Amino acid sequence: MTDLLTTVAIMFIVAGPFLLFANRFSLPSVPFLIIAGLVAGQFVDDTDLILELARYGIALLVFTFGVQISLSSVRTVLVDSEIAALGQIVVVGSLGVGFGVVLGIPVEEAIYLGVAVALSSTIVGTALLQTEIRRNLVRGRLAQSIQFVQDLVGIAILLVLGAGTLAADPIATQVGYGVTLLLVAVVINRYLFEKIGRLAGDSDELLIIGVVSLLVAFIGAAELAGISIIVGAFAAGLAVRHNPTEHLGLFNGITSIRDFFVAIFFVTLGMLVTSPTVEKLILVSGLLILVAVVKPVLTTGILIYQGYEPRSATLASLSSDQVSEFALIILIEAWLLGILTNQAVFDAIIFAAAASMITSSLSRRYAEDIYQVVSSLGLYRWGNKQIDERSEMPDSLSNHVIIVGYGRQGPKLASACRRLDQPYVVIENDPGHREDVVADNEAYVYGDAMEPYTWEKAQADSAQLIISTVNSDPISERLLGFDFDADLILRSDEVEKANRLLDSGALYVTISDMLASEQLIKQLRALIDGKMTREELKENQQAELELD
Repeated sequence: MTDLLTTVAIMFIVAGPFLLFANRFSLPSVPFLIIAGLVAGQFVDDTDLILELARYGIALLVFTFGVQISLSSVRTVLVDSEIAALGQIVVVGSLGVGFGVVLGIPVEEAIYLGVAVALSSTIVGTALLQTEIRRNLVRGRLAQSIQFVQDLVGIAILLVLGAGTLAADPIATQVGYGVTLLLVAVVINRYLFEKIGRLAGDSDELLIIGVVSLLVAFIGAAELAGISIIVGAFAAGLAVRHNPTEHLGLFNGITSIRDFFVAIFFVTLGMLVTSPTVEKLILVSGLLILVAVVKPVLTTGILIYQGYEPRSATLASLSSDQVSEFALIILIEAWLLGILTNQAVFDAIIFAAAASMITSSLSRRYAEDIYQVVSSLGLYRWGNKQIDERSEMPDSLSNHVIIVGYGRQGPKLASACRRLDQPYVVIENDPGHREDVVADNEAYVYGDAMEPYTWEKAQADSAQLIISTVNSDPISERLLGFDFDADLILRSDEVEKANRLLDSGALYVTISDMLASEQLIKQLRALIDGKMTREELKENQQAELELD
């Protein structure tokens, strides 16, 4: 225990100045945590202790990722995600195995190279796309669901590895235990978790204790069944109902836990990196090319082929350009079990994981620039045909309104245009809203608002008003950058940003909090003046929620 506490103390003492520097200059924290691990590794030489710390750190991170998964939100893109995730695993994984075999590594050990390049990190991927996931954007859901599918594959590999043999019966037993844990988690999520919440009442502390107890129970069940604790931790995360609005205190607490163990994970990853040899550098270079170049390109192609517009496909794919923590735990488990004995393979995967998580932070930071560069080369031009096939537009329109987004505000604006007999066009790229868009509207364009062809298709040059219901700074700035004669109504979540958009040429900017406050004041005045009863107020609210 003393050695463990000493190691953790060294990690955070060393990491502190690096994090302060990153925060001071608004830089990504991941590279600095890994660099801190490289430094801390000079003071700790107990590799077994570091591996064990990394193992438990990954387990708790996998738990927090499972908590963040909203099965209802990923359902709309899950089929497409399965194809993209499995495509990555089969194609890129095979290339990884082949690369190892070409370098003379036995197939049974080259498989770990394939696993390393095939699976993507949920820690890095979801952390880099928190804004997109929170706002329920297509690329956020795509990335999250791709990682969810790959995590399930990672769990399957862990279960097979835990059998310690390729015999059918031990593998079937391990898989059976794992599937049982996941099914129990789904049952708790759907039928029991809300009851736990009601028992906790208004106490966030009690609910957090209940969730931690759930985590301990699942990890204990995994240990008892003889399967990896990672499987138990992931199942425990799935058991928690994803409802941040209802249980805000719980999710804030889990976020704090996640941030703590994210720091531990990346520092331990840096501590495991060893001095490279020529053989290791060759292996690392090949792994990085497969992870950072081949995998995103392949995923982008698959998603575009499935009908997603190029920008969402590219930005979602760029969240997969790193080695997964599941690949690392598979590597660690195989090393501890003595199944993997090649030191060069072990060290190369650790090195590649650390390097890819640094490069992934950079590629995410410049994702829009990367997309614009690739787009300017004309590689996405054939995607315009898909916009034509999925859109419905009359031959000519004039003085029409263009509504960007068909989430909550879009249908209401479209309904208002119909009542006023005002021609309008809806622009949407979310497959979750496509059915409603087609059913409700006569004119619509299925495309990305960032793309010039989308606006050409919507005949924006003859529109009188463009209303964006999307709270996205890049989209607002992109619309202001186009040469439109139409007036622009944009959306923001901050007064300062709204003022900047108005100064840049917007006619009006809606601010969600201000609109909500005005609506509340209006309802309160009606209630106090006796123009509305308490029952009517509640019925109106329920009707609005059902409409949304």
